[in-house]
Amino acid sequence: MGPAAADHASRQFRPATPHSPAPVAFKPQSPLDKPVQFVRGVGPQRARLLSKIGIQTVGDLIEYFPFRHEHQGRPQSVDSLVLDAHATVIGVVDSVRSSPARRGGPSVTLRLSDGTGTVRVAWFNAPYLRDRFQRGQVLRIHGQVGEFEGLGQFVNPTVEQLDPKASPKTWDFERVVPIYKATASLSTIHIARIVESALKEAISSITEPLPASLRQRRQLMGRQEAVRRMHHPDQPSQAVEARRRLAYDELFTMQLAISLQRRWTATRAQAPRLPVTPEIDRRIRRRFPFSLTAAQNKVISEISADLARDKPMTRLLQGDVGSGKTVVALYAALTAIANKTQCAILAPTEVLAAQHFAGIERYLAGSRVERCLLTGKTPKSQRDRLLASIAKGEINLIVGTQALLEKAVEFADLGLVIVDEQHKFGVSQRATMRGKKTAPRRGATTVVPHYLVMTATPIPRTLSMTVFGDLDISTIDSLPPGRQPIHTKIVRPEEEAGAWLAVRQRICEGDQVYVVYPLVEESDELDLKAATVEVGRVARDLLPNSKVGLLHGRMKNADKQAVMREFAAGRLDALVCTTVIEVGVDVPNATVMVVQHAERYGLAALHQLRGRVGRGSKASICLLMTDSPSGLATERLDILCRTTDGFRIAEEDLRLRGPGELLGTRQHGWPEFRVANLLEDADLLMQARDDAASLVREDPSLQNPVYAPLKADLRRRFRDKVAFIHVG
Repeated sequence: MGPAAADHASRQFRPATPHSPAPVAFKPQSPLDKPVQFVRGVGPQRARLLSKIGIQTVGDLIEYFPFRHEHQGRPQSVDSLVLDAHATVIGVVDSVRSSPARRGGPSVTLRLSDGTGTVRVAWFNAPYLRDRFQRGQVLRIHGQVGEFEGLGQFVNPTVEQLDPKASPKTWDFERVVPIYKATASLSTIHIARIVESALKEAISSITEPLPASLRQRRQLMGRQEAVRRMHHPDQPSQAVEARRRLAYDELFTMQLAISLQRRWTATRAQAPRLPVTPEIDRRIRRRFPFSLTAAQNKVISEISADLARDKPMTRLLQGDVGSGKTVVALYAALTAIANKTQCAILAPTEVLAAQHFAGIERYLAGSRVERCLLTGKTPKSQRDRLLASIAKGEINLIVGTQALLEKAVEFADLGLVIVDEQHKFGVSQRATMRGKKTAPRRGATTVVPHYLVMTATPIPRTLSMTVFGDLDISTIDSLPPGRQPIHTKIVRPEEEAGAWLAVRQRICEGDQVYVVYPLVEESDELDLKAATVEVGRVARDLLPNSKVGLLHGRMKNADKQAVMREFAAGRLDALVCTTVIEVGVDVPNATVMVVQHAERYGLAALHQLRGRVGRGSKASICLLMTDSPSGLATERLDILCRTTDGFRIAEEDLRLRGPGELLGTRQHGWPEFRVANLLEDADLLMQARDDAASLVREDPSLQNPVYAPLKADLRRRFRDKVAFIHVG
């Protein structure tokens, strides 16, 4: 960390406020900050290749850790090799043959002898090796033993050239070799060489951020040693210990940032008090033509307790598809409005925003609550009138999309922000919403609205402690009475005719159908069916004599709304669409969901899609059509056939795909985990959370000089993502 960063770190650490200036551009000062282009063996061309995998600086490069280590045992003779076993062999090159890259043939083939026998060594798709070998070289190779035309064979082994003049005794060793994630243009060997150059140059610049007392308590090796051993362990146990230390660092700094944010919110920020009186509760409940479930009432109590305090609520409301989150959110919105503040509801798409607004209109018919829908497609003349009314406080409830984030949208007194499917919004967008105008409160350092976020994607516990770690979590853990079961089935190509026959039978009985495609239009890169192309085939061949509509995200807003009105009114039998209907669309008469190329979706997305049916009085079906031969794809789809429990599905999705894919966590503002794994390191995560909370309790501003390196590390890790620290 250079002098500039160290100077920043010496100041009192506190999370940024919504009105804080943007972070100052980071100026390279340390060898770790030097552009990777200037590392030996890189240059401009390889620097461009490295940038595609997130490596910009020397620091990024030496933190590009191997994804596994290969234990290469001591060399053995050719005549002792065992078929299918892994082995290390040292021998002399007898012959070298190279050939143009072609399908099915190796790029380089050589014969290697050690006096006890000869083996064939072949590399496929490795033209860069053609000029590397010649007769008489001494090579050390490691790989799996195969057979070719009666000879032992190694295919694509790791290889090292040895000095033929050296004593053979110096060759007799075992080693643990790092294996890096390669690209089409950068092999693991190339990356290993570049990393080695960077380590020689910059390893001494790695500082120790953790205080000695914490390292001792958790029995962690030093940071510099951990980085070195992660790349070059002498034995497997060193790699394990190095990984543990580096994973702890990632989890601890994340938990520390979360703890600091919680502390800052509790002590410095203030929000309006929005209490629920018996009269307010009675008036709100009168708006719903049904009784709320016990699960909904429990969550409403938690939210109401938060709103009654002058500390900002930052709460995540999660519940399975169809559990009634929207009603709970409207209860919170009407509470804010009853206390004479405004409420904004932010949705990720125009379709979902319009769906929310239509539902609100039904519940608030005849009420005095002034409300509006504001999206990017709102006509300018109407938009200008709405903006003026919002700024004056004449409109109480505003539903919209990203259009609400624009500077032109000013509120008179914003008391509550509700964000639906919040993981679909980036960090800066959510920060902007938190920074919208709220009426001043006496004695408050920073005044912010209360903040409620909703998701229909159940959050596994380990993920909720990281991405949503600074939010309190409320869960609607049961469905309203009357929700019908959904039978889910995988449909292979040979079963499609029978499946479509069943769909046509449903239409004849008066039911409606969703047919979902992964693409809007056909793509040269992806061999997938597309909605705009397939809609004609569906209407003509698959569902003849049916009225078929088309809905996708590229349509004009008015056209989308018109199609949805037609479908909701029952004037369309089937809706060919993309995942634009993943959330929010509610048509009780739709009882069939057909998902084309189902293997292309995550489990959470499929669970969301399936939740569009089963909303009426009749049992529903979900047909997952796939022609994928992949065993993993079948395993994933089988999970959906076995359960409709969203939490179990989310845990499986986390296990199979990781947190970045499950919830789009790359938008949350955290640096990507390079080492830590939320499943494998759950115990380490608990330790990191406890340690971070304890440290912040003892020293809320990290003023003790012993924490200066830790503060510097926090700023380094979050230098371009610091906005997250004040965002829910």
